[in-house]
Amino acid sequence: MKSILVTGGAGFIGSNFVRHIYDKYPDYRVIVLDALTYAGSINNLPDGGFDSKRFEFWYGNVLNADLVDSLVREADIVVHFAAESHVTRSIFDNRLFFETDVLGTQVVSNAVLRNRDKVELFVHISTSEVYGTAVSDLMTEDHPLNPMSPYAAAKCGADRLVYSYWSTYKIPAVIVRPFNNFGPNQHLEKVVPRFITSCILGEPMTVHGDGSARRDFLFVEDHCDALDRIIHADRKTVAGQVINLGTAGDVSVLEIAQTVKRLMSPKNSDIVFIGDRPGQVFRHTSDSSRAKALLGWEPATSFENGMSKTIDWYQSNQDWWTPQKWMRHIPIITAEGKKELH
Repeated sequence: MKSILVTGGAGFIGSNFVRHIYDKYPDYRVIVLDALTYAGSINNLPDGGFDSKRFEFWYGNVLNADLVDSLVREADIVVHFAAESHVTRSIFDNRLFFETDVLGTQVVSNAVLRNRDKVELFVHISTSEVYGTAVSDLMTEDHPLNPMSPYAAAKCGADRLVYSYWSTYKIPAVIVRPFNNFGPNQHLEKVVPRFITSCILGEPMTVHGDGSARRDFLFVEDHCDALDRIIHADRKTVAGQVINLGTAGDVSVLEIAQTVKRLMSPKNSDIVFIGDRPGQVFRHTSDSSRAKALLGWEPATSFENGMSKTIDWYQSNQDWWTPQKWMRHIPIITAEGKKELH
């Protein structure tokens, strides 16, 4: 029986991955560590998990070195999602981002180092935000790192910290840089669920700037499939690698709003424009050829199909997201000193 420790496993991508592994591999044991901050919930975890001997949940913080070490000691594979993850919120309150994303990653990395005779693979979930705005049509893993927000800078620090542990100590680490994810169980602060719930509530969809910023959007189930392939790949193939996960396509924020409006046909949800978000990245498009070469992975879900599935989920699970309504907009102070809700 393989034991997989998932930090941040009650958050959006982490919980989708936990459910994927728990449902697909009935002989695997899944251990989740999560601090249950505003973006995490035990309601995201597998149905029946708390009654199963092969599922274990620990309420705790990745900064707790003793706790992390004790859990890593039990794991064959460590998948590290735990992070503060919202660009706009990092502008509003950035201290937590550096504590959790950088120092928390150091704690996990040290625990993997101490238990390297036991741990077969350490998968660190980074982000495409470390790249900043694209300087090439498709962004390979060798694209320059130019983080443009406190969140991106914190994740960049964690990304390079994990790489340094592989380079220095040869821990079995692989760094994954997913591009924008969307799908079920995503917090309403993110753009796709914010637009969808605005339509359900009959409120306007607010778009930053002129809506021309373009991103590569990956359906979360395809991300989970890629991680599944990574943890089952030959260790010599993936250890020390940095792997992009994306679709090699991009859509603008305005096109997302227009797609949501077209698919949902709301009566009262107009598209309105607000100020540009500070630290905005204006284009991100993944070159995921390395993932295809190493893992045989390609995304299976089109943006349109993924959006339809996501809309269906939010329409069917209003009890899940209703308590988050007040968190959909975050107050920030712009470079000009103006207070705006983003």
